[in-house]
Amino acid sequence: MNIRFNSITMRIGLFILAAGVLTACGNTTPSNKPETEKEQPIQEMQTPKVADVSFKDKSGNVVSLSALKGKVVFINFWATWCPPCIHEMPSINTLRQGFKGNKNIEFLMVDVDNDIDQSAAFMEKNNYDLPLYTPAGEIPPEFLGGSIPTTVILDKNGQIIERLEGSRDYAAPEIVKALTELTKAN
Repeated sequence: MNIRFNSITMRIGLFILAAGVLTACGNTTPSNKPETEKEQPIQEMQTPKVADVSFKDKSGNVVSLSALKGKVVFINFWATWCPPCIHEMPSINTLRQGFKGNKNIEFLMVDVDNDIDQSAAFMEKNNYDLPLYTPAGEIPPEFLGGSIPTTVILDKNGQIIERLEGSRDYAAPEIVKALTELTKAN
């Protein structure tokens, strides 16, 4: 009987304690803060400006992202020694083939090792038809955090809309559909 009484007493005590905590948390009385400390309405956030990054092709021609405004840009950072990069390459090749002739999208395959001859040999050996580039300067962290493969997709305004780290199946219908919609957007 004594054990049962203690158990009931403890349950009632816990219930009262929980009710007190919930009541205190739910207090909706007006704040005594001065007018300057009260919450201000949320202002519309400005989209951060994306750095104008440049890349070099096999011929040494430099292309900057600002020159590609008005187009969707698919940038893949990769290396020939990277197994996940190699794994996703067939799907990127398939994706690009599906957009062949579409003037509203550009593909940039950026070799982070800056060895465009080696990456060109890799592409040729595997029959990939992907445009190769190397960085023409520093790659900002919003583009490449430190792991490859990393894919960055820019909208027609040059804003980053997606940054994907790790291997993906870029021939997947949802990716094709999303890129198709982006190419049709104003």
